[in-house]
Amino acid sequence: MGAEGLGDSSSAGSNAGGASLKPEGQGAQPPAGSVPAARPPGRAAWLGHVALRVQDMERAKRFYGAMGLELTWDASDWAYLQRPDGGDGIALLSPDYKAAGPHFAFHFASREQVAAEHSRLQAEGLPVGELHDHRDGTASFYLQDPEGNWLELLYEPEAGIGSNRS
Repeated sequence: MGAEGLGDSSSAGSNAGGASLKPEGQGAQPPAGSVPAARPPGRAAWLGHVALRVQDMERAKRFYGAMGLELTWDASDWAYLQRPDGGDGIALLSPDYKAAGPHFAFHFASREQVAAEHSRLQAEGLPVGELHDHRDGTASFYLQDPEGNWLELLYEPEAGIGSNRS
């Protein structure tokens, strides 16, 4: 997948996530270890979450909770924990979760952007899964890179990923 599909409209000087490698007016790379904002301004997409298969959901939720992540979705087959500011997160997939396996995801600010990427990638001849709506208010589709790694392109609502927690 080309950088042009996952970031701003220019691909020169961009990484795979679409972020410019050159700070405006400086022509140099940002310092190693710099951390972007939760929703980078001017970017259509950013690396948003990683999904892991876990054998013991309760143990995994406790571990990632102790790491400072907040539980925002808790179902019998999967859970989602994310930074307290609503940024990136981790999806924990139980052995019973069958809709997807381990993957990483690029998040987009609108469902229309995800639909446009879906159409663009299909036109490029890449095998993409069906675009579908999820129970947490998001929408996405899955595909594999040439090495067989799964990735997801996901619409994340402005208010963040929905919660089923009271």
